[in-house]
Amino acid sequence: MPDAARLVAALGLAITAFIVSGQIMPLMPEGLDFGYFTYVNMGIGAITGWVVMGKRAGRGVTAAINNGITGVVAMVFWGLFVQGCYEMFRMAMRNRYDGPFDAVLGIFEIGADYGIIMFEPNIILTLLVGGVLTGLATEYAWRTWR
Repeated sequence: MPDAARLVAALGLAITAFIVSGQIMPLMPEGLDFGYFTYVNMGIGAITGWVVMGKRAGRGVTAAINNGITGVVAMVFWGLFVQGCYEMFRMAMRNRYDGPFDAVLGIFEIGADYGIIMFEPNIILTLLVGGVLTGLATEYAWRTWR
């Protein structure tokens, strides 16, 4: 059921994903073509906000903060997984893996490598602040426009 809380959560996490994507790009190797990197991450943020955060609105301020942090953690997990899948597929087309199991394992290795790159204080702070603000805005939207 579409409602204002889901919409606010989706927009909040999409904006957070946009900002964090811009912070990640300079940390990656020089000359890397990002293509749809930011748009994919914003889509993941919007879907995560709609599905994960939107349905948990309306439980109070403390739960709203927890909801925002949970939404950001879910967004980062799915972002790392999707970007890892894309990179694995790109490498698999160049015959970099010996078999399908190595390719599947490559998804998690690449995701872990990207996660280590993301482990910067400014990125973590942006994710936490974005999650808390999105959680509080989602709670406000739920209370205001039921």
